[in-house]
Amino acid sequence: MIINGPNLNLLGTREPEIYGNLSFTEFLDELKAKYTNIHFDYFQSNIEGELIDKLQEVGFSYDGIVLNAAAYTHTSVGIGDAVKAIKTPVIEVHISNTFDREKFRHKSYVSPNARGIIIGFGLQSYELAVQSFI
Repeated sequence: MIINGPNLNLLGTREPEIYGNLSFTEFLDELKAKYTNIHFDYFQSNIEGELIDKLQEVGFSYDGIVLNAAAYTHTSVGIGDAVKAIKTPVIEVHISNTFDREKFRHKSYVSPNARGIIIGFGLQSYELAVQSFI
């Protein structure tokens, strides 16, 4: 399961100098074509509670969750608690290097409860997370 947080629905058009020109749908199609033996589900929301609901819904039945909570990474105790409460391992990903950005992005409420963290490799961060589950 891949779960994306706020503003990631704008990939491909939002700040292409940071996030690139590819939409997440286009990237996901490439990922599915490359890993045909893996079933991918995808969810994106700009709403914190919906992200928590989805983590709780899938957090006991999936083999792995790739989570980019986006800006909520740095503000949401609730998302951090949801990751802690579920059984499915979570890999936290970020497209940009969050430590090369504003200081508030250096703190993550997800990281202490994630199996691992992959940051700064563009959309390839998602593929690296998938590979960690293989």
